[in-house]
Amino acid sequence: MMRTRPLKVALLGCGVVGSEVARIMTTHADDLAARIGAPVELAGVAVRRPGKVRAGIDPALVTTDATALVKRGDIDVVVEVIGGIEPARTLITTAFEHGASVVSANKALLAQDGAALHAAAEEHGRDLYYEAAVAGAIPLIRPLRESLAGDKVNRVLGIVNGTTNFILDKMDSTGAGYQEALDEATALGYAEADPTADVEGFDAAAKAAILAGIAFHTRVRLDDVYREGMTEVTAADFASAREMGCTIKLLAICERAEDGASVTARVHPAMIPLSHPLASVHGAYNAVFVESDASGQLMFYGPGAGGAPTASAVLGDLVAVCRNRLSDATGPGESAYAALPVSPMGEVVTRYHISLDVADKPGVLAQVATVFAEHGVSIDTVRQQGKDGEASLVVVTHRASDAALGGTVEALRKLDTVRGVASIMRVEGE
Repeated sequence: MMRTRPLKVALLGCGVVGSEVARIMTTHADDLAARIGAPVELAGVAVRRPGKVRAGIDPALVTTDATALVKRGDIDVVVEVIGGIEPARTLITTAFEHGASVVSANKALLAQDGAALHAAAEEHGRDLYYEAAVAGAIPLIRPLRESLAGDKVNRVLGIVNGTTNFILDKMDSTGAGYQEALDEATALGYAEADPTADVEGFDAAAKAAILAGIAFHTRVRLDDVYREGMTEVTAADFASAREMGCTIKLLAICERAEDGASVTARVHPAMIPLSHPLASVHGAYNAVFVESDASGQLMFYGPGAGGAPTASAVLGDLVAVCRNRLSDATGPGESAYAALPVSPMGEVVTRYHISLDVADKPGVLAQVATVFAEHGVSIDTVRQQGKDGEASLVVVTHRASDAALGGTVEALRKLDTVRGVASIMRVEGE
C-alpha cells in the first residue's frame, strides 16, 4: 500500500545536472512513487541566480538561502549537486543535523572529506549516497559497495574522465596534436573553458580516491593519489604505442599489493594493449575494469558525464534513500575496517616505455643497457633508429618499481651519449 504523504526533497544546485534531476522528478513522478512506495515532492531549490528562468520549476520553490532550506526540519532528502568543498560540506553536515539524508555528486568533497561526512551521517542515523560522483550514469559505487561486498577486490583500472578520453581518442584516430584535439573537445562542449581539472588529472584523482576507499575498505584521500596529467602526450607517443600494438589512455588505477598489506592509487597516461577492453572505449565514454578473487574480471561501461546520465545516477540513489526512509533504515555506510596503508608511487611496480635521443655511434646501446642493469631494471625489448649522427632508442622494460626507473633515468641523463629523454610512459593492462 502506497503512503500518501510525500517525501520531501531539497535540491541544492540547478545547473546542468540539477535541472535534469528536477525534470525527471517531475516527468517520472508516478513511476518514482510506485518504485519508492510514496510520492516524492520537490520542496525547494537553492540557487545562486534566482532570476534565471528554469523550465518546469515553480519559481516559488527557488531560494538563495540554501542553509535555511536544509534546516527546515521537514526535508527528508537533500540532493547536493553544487560541487566544490564549501559551502557544500557545511550544507551536507547541516542536513544530517536536521534529520535529512543526503544524495551527492560531489567527487572533490568526498575524496577530501568522505570519512568525516560518513561519520556525520552515522551519528545522525542518516544515509549518504553518491553514485553520481564517479563515472556518471555507470552503476559502479553500488556494485563495489554492495554487490561485491562478499568478494575481495584486487584491482580497479579505468577511464573515468570523458574529456580526456575524447582528446586522446581523437589524437589516436586522426593523428591530431594535443592542442588541436583539445580545441575540438572545447568546441563540442566536452571540455570546460578551463580544462585544468580534467587534463591535469585532478578530476580522475578524486574519483580514484573514492573507488580505492570502497574497493579496499580503506580510507584513501585525494592527497594519497599520485596524479600526472596528459598535456605532454604527443603524436609521437601514439606512433610508438601503435608500433607496440597499444593505444594511450588516461587511467585511474587502484591496486592491492601482491602481499595484501598495502594499496596504491594513481592517475596517469599509460599505454594499454589494443586487446584490452579499455582500448576500445572511444569518445567521451567511461569504462572501469574490476578484478576480484571470486568474480574474476568485470567491466562497467557507459556515458561518464552529462546532465541526463549523471541525473540518472542521482535519481537511482534518491529512490534507494527514500525507500530506506520509509522503512526507517539506512543503507551501507563507510567500510574502512581494513585500514591498509597507502604506498607511495615509488613502490608501484609496472612496465615502462622510454624513448631516448642518443648519439648514433657504436657502444651507445651497451652503455644504456649497463645503466638499466645497474639499477635492477630488466629490459624486455629495444628498438633503435639512426640517421646523420643522431638516433632514437626505445626501451621497453619488464616490471620495475617507479623508484628504480626514476634512478635509471637520472643516470641515463648523465651519459654523454644520451642527448635527452624524449618521453617516459607506463605500460598497463597486461
